[in-house]
Parts: sequence; structure tokens; C-alpha cells
Amino acid sequence: MRSLPLFHQIAGQPVIVLGEGEAAQAKRRLVERAGGIVMTEIGEGVDKGARLAFVAHQDALAIEADALRLRGLGLLVNVVDRPQLCDFTTPSVLDRDPLLIAIGTGGASAGLAKAVRLRLERLLPQRLGQLAERLQQARERLRARWPDPAARRRALDAALGEGGALDPLAEGSADALKAWLEGAVETDPAEHVTILLASDDPDDLTLRQARLLGSADAILHDPAVPCVILDRARADALRLPLPHAGPDPKGLIIILQRN
Repeated sequence: MRSLPLFHQIAGQPVIVLGEGEAAQAKRRLVERAGGIVMTEIGEGVDKGARLAFVAHQDALAIEADALRLRGLGLLVNVVDRPQLCDFTTPSVLDRDPLLIAIGTGGASAGLAKAVRLRLERLLPQRLGQLAERLQQARERLRARWPDPAARRRALDAALGEGGALDPLAEGSADALKAWLEGAVETDPAEHVTILLASDDPDDLTLRQARLLGSADAILHDPAVPCVILDRARADALRLPLPHAGPDPKGLIIILQRN
């Protein structure tokens, strides 16, 4: 990745937006949509604790001067249509509040990000946010049912997987949560799955292999397996080069070997 995707909590917080015209208005709307308070003066914004700034001047010299000044004051800066001057870029956002999907290209093409978002809009149910809300409300019940975090994660992975009881792409999944939680079976202890790679290209992974990598608690891998394959695993999954002589970790364990 060339950028680290982050979600900034700006509700009730000041955000500096400089400039006039359509581009500046779009940034003001974006800030307000996320609950931020728009500041149009650098001094006032800094005094009130602003941490982010958008620069949308039409004059090139004003853009560079304000971007330099803001960065010197310790703010993260976004300059419209000038990715080389940006500390962060704004993605195209698919909103199923509280579920947000941000699609970015690092400033390469806002049009491409928008096209991908519009395609995904047709796939995701409008009520998907309700599933997120109900899962949050059920946290204590989930912890009580599965005290072990790995077991809880496996149960949720199975339920949220394709065709599962809480499949996010299925209509009515939010309404199924209560019945699933009451009838869910206990998860099995640690499971080992061996994946024999066809090549070093992650695009050659089968759908099942990609799904398993994305849900595994630990990856025991041939040292020659490339990082582009290992990066398909969860960021918090253990990565243990073979041969591994220590105790087996809990949960789903993937053994990655090269063909």
C-alpha cells in the first residue's frame, strides 16, 4: 500500500477549509456531513484546535503558501487536485452508516474511485448499517457466548461469510442476528488447513483460499512465500515461518507451501 487508510473522528471538531468555488464548497459539505465545524480562517481554526485542513484556492501561489503555512503549524493538509502537496487524500465514500467503505487511489484518479463505488452501491443492501449497529449492541452477549476471542472471531467469520446466517450481502441479515445468536453452535477447536500455492501471484489464489487467508488466526508459511501472498491474511494474524517447533496457536491455522 502507498497510503494508510484511516477514519478521522471530526464530529464537533474544527476543520479548516480554505478557498471559494465549487471545489471548496464540496469540501465544506464533506466536513459538515461528518459532523465537523468548518473554519475559513487559519488563525481561528488553529486557535480552536483544528487538526485537518483543506486548501481549494484557484491561485497556485496561494495554494502553496497556505499549504506550507498549515503544515508548519502541525496540521495535516489536503490540497484539491494537487496530490503531491497532500498529507492525505479524500476517498470516494460508500455510506451505510455506521458502516463506511472508503475507496481511494492515492490521488491517481477520483473518477476511478467513484466508478468502483457506484458499482458497489448496487451490491450492498441499504440496511447493512443496521447489521453493524445490532452487532455492536450484541457485543456483551457475544463475549458471554464465546469468552475466547479466537472462538468468537471464528463464529462471526462463519456467520458473516458467504451464505452464512448473517451474510452482509443478504437482505434481512440484521433481523437474523437474534435467532443466530440464540441457536449458534459452539465453534470447533483449532483447525489446520494446508494451502499449496499454484504460483507467487495472489491473483491465482482461489476464492476459498483467499477467504481462508482472510479469516485465519495464524499462518505457518514456507519462508519463500512472497509478502504479496501473506498480505492477504489479516493484519493481526500470527505469521510463523516453517519449520515451526513451538506450540500451535489457537484458531484457524493456515499452512502455506509453495508448489
